[in-house]
Amino acid sequence: MSNETYPKELIADLIDGRLSWTDTKRIMSAFKDPARFDTYVSILQDRVEWDEQILLPIGEHLQIVQKGADRVVKCDCGHEFGPYTQNWKLYASISVRNTKESIQDLYPGPKACDPALQEIREIICPGCMILLEVEAVPPGHPLNFDFLPDLDGFYEGILGRHLPGPTSA
Repeated sequence: MSNETYPKELIADLIDGRLSWTDTKRIMSAFKDPARFDTYVSILQDRVEWDEQILLPIGEHLQIVQKGADRVVKCDCGHEFGPYTQNWKLYASISVRNTKESIQDLYPGPKACDPALQEIREIICPGCMILLEVEAVPPGHPLNFDFLPDLDGFYEGILGRHLPGPTSA
């Protein structure tokens, strides 16, 4: 049971997929050092051009940030998707693949799903056009609201400190 602290450069390489599978597995399997979350957030903060404090990364290129008295979902490019308590996907650009032809672009031949039974939604940042998420759902299914994090519970219960910024509602 090692409580090894990894250098910031190594965690950055882990984030960027530049480590060997052996090193990646070793780091992922080891007990997490107390500074890991702060190191991770620090790396992400260094990579963005905006000043709002990252509170919690929620996906690749997406994080919850403190913006004044509000907590919003923000893309690396700076595009804001609204309050973190709402489904950020409602403020995204969405490309829907719901025809045989559009699905064939991704899944040629017999690998393709039946568009009468399933559509593929590509959820894209309107600011930088990066693909943020993909959903494969039945036609007409509402956008998935992946999760609503308990920020106070995470900071106090897991990190052992108060959530930065104004007290949450």
